[in-house]
Amino acid sequence: MDFRETDEQRALRAAVAALAAKYGHGYWVEKSKRGERTDELWREAGQLGYLGVAVPEQYGGGGGGITELAIVCEELAAGGCPLLLIVVSPAIAATVIAKSGTEDQRKTWLPGFADGSTKMSFAITEPDAGSNAHHISTTARPDGDGWRLSGRKYYISGVDETDATLVVARLEDARTGKLRPAMFIVPTHAPGYERHEIPMEITAPERQYTVFFDDVRLPAEALVGGEDAGLTALFAGLNPERITVAAYATGMGRYALGKAGDYARTRSVWGDPIGAHQAIAHPLAKAHVELELARLAVQRAAWAYDRDDPSAAEAANIAKYAAGEAVINAVDTAVQTHGGNGMATEYGVGTLWAAARVARIAPISREMILNFVAQHSLGLPKSY
Repeated sequence: MDFRETDEQRALRAAVAALAAKYGHGYWVEKSKRGERTDELWREAGQLGYLGVAVPEQYGGGGGGITELAIVCEELAAGGCPLLLIVVSPAIAATVIAKSGTEDQRKTWLPGFADGSTKMSFAITEPDAGSNAHHISTTARPDGDGWRLSGRKYYISGVDETDATLVVARLEDARTGKLRPAMFIVPTHAPGYERHEIPMEITAPERQYTVFFDDVRLPAEALVGGEDAGLTALFAGLNPERITVAAYATGMGRYALGKAGDYARTRSVWGDPIGAHQAIAHPLAKAHVELELARLAVQRAAWAYDRDDPSAAEAANIAKYAAGEAVINAVDTAVQTHGGNGMATEYGVGTLWAAARVARIAPISREMILNFVAQHSLGLPKSY
């Protein structure tokens, strides 16, 4: 097991870092506070091939894996421009379609993912189901040569700027009569598709929505991979989601610590830089250690996923947990290092606090990860 990056991966990391520096944290904050999209950054990242690094080459992508996409997520965030839609669109939706979609679905959607011209949101969470995917109530029923979709989802990211939503629903098994998971590609302009924004206390360009499906008519080809692909298709996207969220979080932590380190080296109060005092230096050092451990966990999880290693699910959950804990401590330590300036927009660390805090909650809470580890890694009885 060798986690040393290849020359190509190091070049990708440097190139994405340069792109993030071109735009900078100020651009991201301004777009977020104005309620605008980061279209310029997304478009350039797509044109340069960064958004499509994990899309197979035959569909116009880079032919890499989640390892390369995690690098893109991390470096954009480390440059002060964390883009949540990379997790949602290239990591989840494109991976699901590449691994579980029909050939027609791959030809239709993957080239757009490869160059960034297509964005797709992802909808699994429901108000009455939370983390319990077995209680999803959004259902699809056969309707002639297609489907009718009904239900609702909430906390769905970026619906206003995506072309379609990949929806996790349930359909009736004709053989058993039981409901089973299925995934549908639903155009965001489809009749019966409605969205309502959820006001959030988070600085981020991506907005959150409650989405309603009122008897939405879908063609047969909207069902991803056919009626037997439900669980396979779903699991194809969940581990990349955890891995790229973890990369996104470690990138934010690196950005915050970078700002804190600069401040601690140059801010002088009692004649010496404040970084000369252990009360400042040790928390920063501890945060750095935790971030580096989380980055190793992300690299291991991506390595396992890209090789179809059976440890991928455990590794992805561990990476998500480690990164969520590390980023909130890194951002909080950066704010504390700045004192009152830590909450001033111009210093660029307080603007990340809420987004960093979310990394402990979404896309899966740390409590559910601990449940997974207790049951599957330690062999303890199921607790829920």
